[in-house]
Amino acid sequence: MLLVYTHKISPRLNYVFKHICTRILGVKVSFTTKIEAFIAHDSLKMSYTKQQLGNEFFIKSHDILFEQGLSDIEINIHDWGNTKCFFYLGEKSAMPFDIFSASFYLLSRYEEYLPHVKDEYGRFTATESLAYKKGFLHQPVVDIWAYKFRDALQNQYPEFKFPKRTYQIKPIIDVPSPYQYKLKGIMRTLGGAIKDTSRLRLRSLYSRFTVLLGFRHDPFDTFKYLINRQKNTPFKFVFFFLIGDYSTYDKGVNPNKKKFVSLIKHVADYCRVGLKISYFALEDDVLLKKEKVRMEDILNTNLKASRQSFSKLNLPETYRNLIALEVQEDYTMGYTNHIGFRAGSCTPFLFYDLDYEVQTPLKIIPYHLMDHALLKYKSLLDKRKILKEVIQEVKQVDGEFVPVFHNYTFSDAPKWLGFKELFNLILDSADEV
Repeated sequence: MLLVYTHKISPRLNYVFKHICTRILGVKVSFTTKIEAFIAHDSLKMSYTKQQLGNEFFIKSHDILFEQGLSDIEINIHDWGNTKCFFYLGEKSAMPFDIFSASFYLLSRYEEYLPHVKDEYGRFTATESLAYKKGFLHQPVVDIWAYKFRDALQNQYPEFKFPKRTYQIKPIIDVPSPYQYKLKGIMRTLGGAIKDTSRLRLRSLYSRFTVLLGFRHDPFDTFKYLINRQKNTPFKFVFFFLIGDYSTYDKGVNPNKKKFVSLIKHVADYCRVGLKISYFALEDDVLLKKEKVRMEDILNTNLKASRQSFSKLNLPETYRNLIALEVQEDYTMGYTNHIGFRAGSCTPFLFYDLDYEVQTPLKIIPYHLMDHALLKYKSLLDKRKILKEVIQEVKQVDGEFVPVFHNYTFSDAPKWLGFKELFNLILDSADEV
């Protein structure tokens, strides 16, 4: 156990130390404000306060972990080996930066509470983030800093053996609509056919009717392929089905269709299944509860996991709504158009509510890559290269790589050419040294 001496045990301090020490490094951590107890402890220990007590392992504390609410924090980014950091401390500290305060800033999504420009869907974008502006979005810096902290502690306590964690993969399959043409109803089918005709999309019109007449497989129906892949990998896929009502933003299948319900149940026999929350349910707790109950009726079990439509997050309201409905995990923390680490970490963490100054029970599983973000790279070779780079970043800290794909990504549409190969590259990455 690591014992930390500090002048004040605050909720923020407790939260971030437990993420770095316990979740990332696998070491239990405890705190004390009593010097006598600190001196008597005969294993790992450090002081985290303003002044060093003696010759102990000491990191000078920044004020952010002892504050409440938001303040105008000055952040200066510095190079630190092959990465970057902020909250510089100088020579007297065992580490040149207060990694705990810097990690808290990223994990709590402090910057998303501050004034910022949203996109057309009301989302916080990658280009607004400190990580993007300062050039470290591509790295899981919180985990990198944690490993630097581990190495520094190891030098001080060479006899202590830190537990080893292993690289993990958690593939996400987003299902906004299980089929391109099937189960859409007469009016939507006629509307689609008229639109195809008016725009001279004869190939689409042909595909629509060959699928509906049973001569051809629906392009979005890739579930057999995905279940077969699941059977051959130890990493559990997590599917998120949209079962909200038809709207401007969400154009899925009617959740009352028996074939759709059967599909969800079939997938749930092999993979984990969660709820893809519809766009309008994000800010409507009555609608959200309706969708949750609907999914629980289909699965015949309590809903554990969710993902927001369009990866939209409004902090802290979105997460508070999930907590109120006792959803345990959320998979929305990431950027749709940029590859990287929105919260700076490739380790799941608990949501910290900055308004209430409390650690919540909601586990956030951040994703690091969405299939759409790979489309900006023209050649398959470039896509492979960027994918391997982000995987390598996660592997270097033995983290958990979470990519988001869609059921239609595995169709034969020209824009998704080669994506099955990229998906297999991810699944095989755990076997590579």
